[in-house]
Amino acid sequence: MPKIDHLECSRCHQAVSSETPRTVCPACAGSLYVRYSSADLKHAKKPGPAAPASLWRYADVLPDADPVTLGEGWTPLLPSRRHPALLIKEEADNPTGSFKARGMSLAVTMARHYGLKKLAAPSAGNAASALAAYAAAAGIDAHLFMPRDVPMANYLEGIAYGAHVTLVDGLISDCGRLVAEGAKREGWFDVSTLKEPFRVEGKKTMGYELVEQLGWTYPDAVFYPTGGGVGLIGMWKAFEEMEQMGWVSGRRPKMIAVQASGCAPVARAWKEGASASKMFENAATFAAGLRVPKPYGDSIILEIVRESGGTVVDLSDEQILASLLDWARHEGLLLCPEGATATAAYDQLLASGFLKPADRVVLFNTGSGLKYIDAIADAMHLTRPAAKKYPQRTPVGGIITPQ
Repeated sequence: MPKIDHLECSRCHQAVSSETPRTVCPACAGSLYVRYSSADLKHAKKPGPAAPASLWRYADVLPDADPVTLGEGWTPLLPSRRHPALLIKEEADNPTGSFKARGMSLAVTMARHYGLKKLAAPSAGNAASALAAYAAAAGIDAHLFMPRDVPMANYLEGIAYGAHVTLVDGLISDCGRLVAEGAKREGWFDVSTLKEPFRVEGKKTMGYELVEQLGWTYPDAVFYPTGGGVGLIGMWKAFEEMEQMGWVSGRRPKMIAVQASGCAPVARAWKEGASASKMFENAATFAAGLRVPKPYGDSIILEIVRESGGTVVDLSDEQILASLLDWARHEGLLLCPEGATATAAYDQLLASGFLKPADRVVLFNTGSGLKYIDAIADAMHLTRPAAKKYPQRTPVGGIITPQ
């Protein structure tokens, strides 16, 4: 495992020491990336047959620390039954049922490495679940702040894992403000999206995995449900590292960010040709993970999409639900609403001609649909049937059993 050479600001590119725990760049508040020495990367080796079936198969490109692991990563790449060139990266197989396990495994690993005792994060749901689980595994206190209408599964997980859970009347942006205030007052370390450097390191393993699973080649396009956008940013970092090490070559995939129309700050900025987004007012969508009204890394996301020749697509909740049910009934996959946003976007870009049916595409289902059963049921206007009262004993009549 390589030692960290330094941290680098994504905005001003200032080098920052990694000897002590860091949140954002002290000069400009930009997000920090982990950088390793070129010598260490030169000696990094591709995973072999004996590599663990987890993200830690990429230990040669992850920080030198004792891992806090629950078996995250190395999720399957499933072929679509109807689209020959489409593959689904099924992140529901991660611990706590979502891709958030990757980032939190690295964030909590490094928190324990630095001796931190209290972690806090705002979350639309799944990041809170993951932080609670990994903090419990590491013996670290977790303080979670989630919107009051968060999916019940996320609230239950936080409580079950022993975290300190606060439900907030507002959005993730309101939760973030409370975390920032509490960090100063209570001494929590803030592990918010892109406000510490190691969640990106965990998420970048999605890029390593999809390239390895495709025989160390790039796909033509990657669809990524984009709330905070850490996964998209992490994969782009992975592509850079793999090219530096000679593990992959050729044209990088078109990166396609997908959002819900009810909360589409990045899509709106894309359509306007802006370099950053504006606060999206009155954000509302049943795809809870996409309800991020102003991503901290919006400018990075837009830059990556432009550089890759990709695009940003937003879909209505009605389109998202229709795609979710279509994939459940015809592919046997109960996608999370965020994942169904990506499948709906794929259909749209095929119809528009932006993509061709023969283009090899990887689409991320970022979590299990089972974590959203209350939200999906509401969107379907589905209520549980009233229980029937059955007799405790029904006489069969002497043929099979005596009366």
